[in-house]
Amino acid sequence: MRALIVFFLLLSSAAMAEAPTVKPVGSILQIMQGIVVPASNAIFRIPNEAPKNDKEWAAVQSNALVLAESGNLLMLPGRAKDDGEWMKDSRNLVDAGAAAFKAANAKDADALTEIGDQILTTCSTCHQKYEPHR
Repeated sequence: MRALIVFFLLLSSAAMAEAPTVKPVGSILQIMQGIVVPASNAIFRIPNEAPKNDKEWAAVQSNALVLAESGNLLMLPGRAKDDGEWMKDSRNLVDAGAAAFKAANAKDADALTEIGDQILTTCSTCHQKYEPHR
C-alpha cells in the first residue's frame, strides 16, 4: 500500500513538472476588443448575411472556433476574476462558441441565429456582473 502511494505521488509530481507555463499577454479588455467582439460579430451577422459559399462558411467556422477558445483564455490564471461566476460565464462562452462551431461546420444558419442569442445572453450576463458601469 505504501509503495502504491509513493508511486502516485511520484507520478503526480512528474505530471506537474511537465505542465506548460502559461504567460498571458493581453488584458481582458484587449481580448474582448480584439478577439471576442470580432468573432461574435461574425456570428451575429448570420441572420442578415448568411454565408453563400464554402469560403464564407470557413470564415464563420474560424470565428466560432476563436470565440470558443476565447472563453478558455478568460479562465487562465491572472485573468480569471474569481473561481465562481467568472468561470461559469467563461465556460458558457466556450460552450456557445463550440455550438456555433458545430453549426457552422453543418452550414446551419438557423442554428447559428439561435446560438447568437445564446452568445449575447452569455456576454450580457457577464457584463452585468463584472462591468456594472456599462
